[in-house]
Amino acid sequence: MANFSAKDVQELRKATGAGMMDAKNALTDADGHAEAAVQILREKGLAKASKLSSRENTEGLVAVATNQAAVALVHLKSETDFSAKSSDFQDFVQMLADEVLVNGEAVVDEKDQELEALKLTLKENIEVGTAKRYQASEGLALDAYLHGAGRAGVLIEASGVEADTLHEIALHVAFAKPTYLSRDQVSADEVEQERAALLEITKSEGKPEAAWDKIVEGRLNAWFAEMVLLEQGIFGDKEKVADRIGSGSISRFTLAMVG
Repeated sequence: MANFSAKDVQELRKATGAGMMDAKNALTDADGHAEAAVQILREKGLAKASKLSSRENTEGLVAVATNQAAVALVHLKSETDFSAKSSDFQDFVQMLADEVLVNGEAVVDEKDQELEALKLTLKENIEVGTAKRYQASEGLALDAYLHGAGRAGVLIEASGVEADTLHEIALHVAFAKPTYLSRDQVSADEVEQERAALLEITKSEGKPEAAWDKIVEGRLNAWFAEMVLLEQGIFGDKEKVADRIGSGSISRFTLAMVG
């Protein structure tokens, strides 16, 4: 007779959303092994990982993969840091990154069953946050950087930029967390909303009306310098990223962060 308790049945029900008798029968068939019981319920269509999907998942892990042809990044989200540190979670996110590197971003959609199994095993809302691949081509340089044991990851693509400089900028992206590459990527609505907010702040400070436009424009430029990669001071210094790359150009970047 399988060795399991009423508590084991309850935990299996909570993890899978299965009914009491279904959970009990699965544990019986699995000789009391919880993971095997989860698999039995999945195969019978009785495990409901969808129950977990509404729960907040601000933890997780980023993995990168590289070869001579491409660079890839995958951000896998979890509810707790404890799950993100598990070997099952780490192996899965690295497997996804390796697959994306070889087969492209769409391969993530083919891993739904494995993702569902991981949700049920770890009893958390686990989902892919970002999956990105950059393909190498003539005239383009690529770099991938993993920061803080997987707390952040960066892909960057450029032309006319030395490899060491490009890697330095990838590190900077993880440090400064830009939202946009260049100013023209920021929507006009967002700019006008910020301009209006800055004007109200300036007025409330009692500044002379004749100086409002100049003050607001200066503050708006500072706002762009926080948001836009090319206008940021590299690692917070005075030299801007745009100056560091000289005549080279950055075509795109991806930043994925836990939290």
